[in-house]
Amino acid sequence: MASSLLTRSTPVTPLRSSMSSSPGRLIEPAASAFGVPLARGRPQGRLRRGRVLHDPTIVSRALAAFALRGGWSAPAKRRARKAMRKSMDRKEIEALRDQVSCAAVLEQAGFAIDLKESTRRAVKFRRSGEIIIVTHDGRGWFDPLGDAKGDVFGLVEHLDHVGFLEGAGRVAGLVGFAITEPEWQAPRPDRDLDLSLPERWQARRRPWPSSSTWAYLNGERFLPATLLRATIGQDRLREGPQGSMWAAHTDNAGVVTGWEARGPEYRGFASGGTKVLFRLGPDPALRLAVTEAAIDAMSLAAIEGLRDGTVYLSTGGGWSPSTEAALRQMASRADSLLVAATDGNPQGEMFAERLRALADTVGCDWSRLRPPEEDWNETLKIREKEKRERKEGGVPHSRRPRQGKLRPGEPALDPAGRDAGGPGGVMKD
Repeated sequence: MASSLLTRSTPVTPLRSSMSSSPGRLIEPAASAFGVPLARGRPQGRLRRGRVLHDPTIVSRALAAFALRGGWSAPAKRRARKAMRKSMDRKEIEALRDQVSCAAVLEQAGFAIDLKESTRRAVKFRRSGEIIIVTHDGRGWFDPLGDAKGDVFGLVEHLDHVGFLEGAGRVAGLVGFAITEPEWQAPRPDRDLDLSLPERWQARRRPWPSSSTWAYLNGERFLPATLLRATIGQDRLREGPQGSMWAAHTDNAGVVTGWEARGPEYRGFASGGTKVLFRLGPDPALRLAVTEAAIDAMSLAAIEGLRDGTVYLSTGGGWSPSTEAALRQMASRADSLLVAATDGNPQGEMFAERLRALADTVGCDWSRLRPPEEDWNETLKIREKEKRERKEGGVPHSRRPRQGKLRPGEPALDPAGRDAGGPGGVMKD
């Protein structure tokens, strides 16, 4: 009732011009404050001041509804949404949070689980180039490609671009929606969790040629032995559980902040750790080749032959404030070249655009290096398989380069496959 009164197109007559506060006066139907006849024109007795539309619930809902129809400016609309939140029963909101998972919203919106890149505590959903990661047992979410995050209500607002009230209605419509549960493997106990992060890293052995981690990296990932020895020599790898690999993330001071964990049946990041950067190569290097995974960084290094003046980096698939700060500091050095060597898919292109924007901000040169396949490890696998097939079949290589010490290689792609630029315009390759 209140919302309909407040949004009438009929001009509102001030109360003082049509009603009096004199005791015992009859209020005539035609003298209604809003130009609407009263239901009954019986004597009203003494008029009580301060009772007209002063119910806080009615007023807040009415004003918010008026604002959300376009009657107020953006700041006023935000205040109106806040009023609507307050007017709703907190128990109702919490009940909806408990009954509707963020996974239900995403599945109904056409997202699908990327099981390969998901864990029990962080389930990755994809829809074309969009990515949403669901956390806290379905009650929370965040966008790894942006700053958006929140609860199930915020997720509906983020995806559908609607206000809180409409979003709450859509959430309520998903009560009872059956989501597709991924088939997780039984969790393995980790005795190392009682140790601190540096202690957990130091407690693990470095990989060696007969270890299961070495077999995984060299046999399944096709990383050459020379590359693995160079990476281990820089103290970047550790033996993880069940034949997995730990690849260290460090800050600009060299302190281990966490590690990417990859294995035949496992993918994740150190519990309690922070993603900064995986680094392979000399710290003073000015060519910064940025990938999305440590295995891709090592694969690109193998393809390029650990190119002189290059440090191969991995963001670990995220873009945290600490990652951006570390990249900004490295790219701010004079004559730096930021190379976006991210995956050749929509997500990789989004990361590449972020790196381009960062290069523009700090004023360094920028280059896009796309892998011929989905990522650099797939590219390396194909190359190594072809080499092994030629060797096993006795087919001579088209060229017979001098063997011996691994020489610094050329860039992974020819000039036609690279975009390049800098603060002064397009940079010639």
